[in-house]
Amino acid sequence: THFDYRENISPYPLMSLFPFPFITVRGSEGTFLLHGPPNCAESATFHRDAQQSKYIAFSSDGTLFGWCNGEKVNVVKVLSGELVKSFDLPKTAMIEFSPQNKVLATWKQYTKTQDNPQGEANLQLWDLQTGACIKTFYQKKVQGWCPSWADDESIAVRCVNNELHFFENNNFETIASKLHLQKVSEFALSPGNQPSKVAVYVPGSKGAPSFVRLYQYPNFGGPTSALANKSFFKADKVTMLWNKRASAVLVTASTEVDKTGASYYGEQTLHYLATNGESAVVPLPKNGPIYDVSWSPNSTEFCIVYGFMPAKATIFNLKCESVFDFGTGPRNAAFYSPQGHILVLAGFGNLRGQMEVWDVKKYKQVSKPQAADTTFFSWCPDGEHIVTATCSPRLRVSNGYKIWHYTGTVLYKQDVPADKELWEVLWQPFPAGTFPEKAMKYQAAPSELGSTEAKPAQAYRPPALRNKPETSSYKLHEEEPPQNMKSAGDKPMSKTALKNQRKREAKKAAKQVQKRKTLYSPPPSPHNTRHTNIIHTYTKEHVYNCRKEKK
Repeated sequence: THFDYRENISPYPLMSLFPFPFITVRGSEGTFLLHGPPNCAESATFHRDAQQSKYIAFSSDGTLFGWCNGEKVNVVKVLSGELVKSFDLPKTAMIEFSPQNKVLATWKQYTKTQDNPQGEANLQLWDLQTGACIKTFYQKKVQGWCPSWADDESIAVRCVNNELHFFENNNFETIASKLHLQKVSEFALSPGNQPSKVAVYVPGSKGAPSFVRLYQYPNFGGPTSALANKSFFKADKVTMLWNKRASAVLVTASTEVDKTGASYYGEQTLHYLATNGESAVVPLPKNGPIYDVSWSPNSTEFCIVYGFMPAKATIFNLKCESVFDFGTGPRNAAFYSPQGHILVLAGFGNLRGQMEVWDVKKYKQVSKPQAADTTFFSWCPDGEHIVTATCSPRLRVSNGYKIWHYTGTVLYKQDVPADKELWEVLWQPFPAGTFPEKAMKYQAAPSELGSTEAKPAQAYRPPALRNKPETSSYKLHEEEPPQNMKSAGDKPMSKTALKNQRKREAKKAAKQVQKRKTLYSPPPSPHNTRHTNIIHTYTKEHVYNCRKEKK
């Protein structure tokens, strides 16, 4: 058992008391909590903090809420607003709760002075029951600052000097085990309880490939101790994503620069590793960047958004085989609902904010709303509502947030005044299984604010072609409908045909790059080519004579 701030109240009675999770708002006007839709009133138990907060966080079960406002770090009970602990930590920039609410981790910027050239330990772990400091560490980088815990807090792990240090039962005075490889730069601890697994990434060097390996704690010794291994080239960094069952990992390997010149975004490849030893490269039918990768909560499928715009979106199974193809569209993100029955494909950032809401059991589109200038998207734990927001500093104008029903209607809207800023909105989390899956609705939910269904946009056509019938040769992009809307003659391509298509696309992109180089490179010098350091200038007279000779 662990210290329970909920006073032995299970999440199901909580759900009956408050049928919708809270949502917290952080901005220049302070930090406050709102009740979920339809009545989005400010919480009467949580007193708004008018000071500008630096960071906010909920505990994983949603019973505790913490924030740092530049003076103190405060932790309160969400339901009652009762203060649990307050820490006098004015420089704290980030906070995080351990999964069982036993430990609060705080981090501040690492600094050193003439009087203290070594600097001060800037990562602190606090016992939430007693308020005592358990341990302090030096953590210079903000990336990966917080220790990763197993869900039952049986182990915690940190990356220190190319080693993974494992601690057991929150005893941070003794390192229970170490995993040392050449240069471990990234790791990802599996979700769930024991046995815990960890994915580690070692970047390549001196012609050696990069690799990702899966281990089960604490079996780290010997060359055959790894559960799975995958090596690859062309990787400056990776993103590793476990599924909920901790049975497989998706690894997105990225390079900063595409040496072929075909992509501004560099190169990305997607690799699949399973704890049973299987590994594969996920085959993507369209060339271009990988924008987003998302596991379904059922852990048996994953969705990828990829390819040059208009981007494709495809669902794959654990054999890396295509299950459903959503065709092409203006999208760069994919979000599964917590229950896994709904998938939202969206185009945010430099796109217009179009969202496609899909029933993934029937592969039927539910709605197609539009949320322009969106910088943040998140599913509510109930699987019925979503929030979109325009936040600073990404966009400093038109800040605000909207709460939607998945059928496309806006249930609540809040615009921030022009002289104020919105920094963050965050749903209160709940334990898995708190909100059961509900039957799908295809009719728009009633709302006074209505929906923002996107109007079909007309593709740009040059003036010379505007009065002529449209043909496929005039199209700027090859548009592809979803799999269930294709004609019967459009059969899926074989592996050989798919490979040949990718070769043709790569060859075409390489030709375009070569053409650009030829157009913009200076002409060769007609003089002595041995003097390569001479910089030639071309006068008007020289250009005229060249043209005359050509005629």
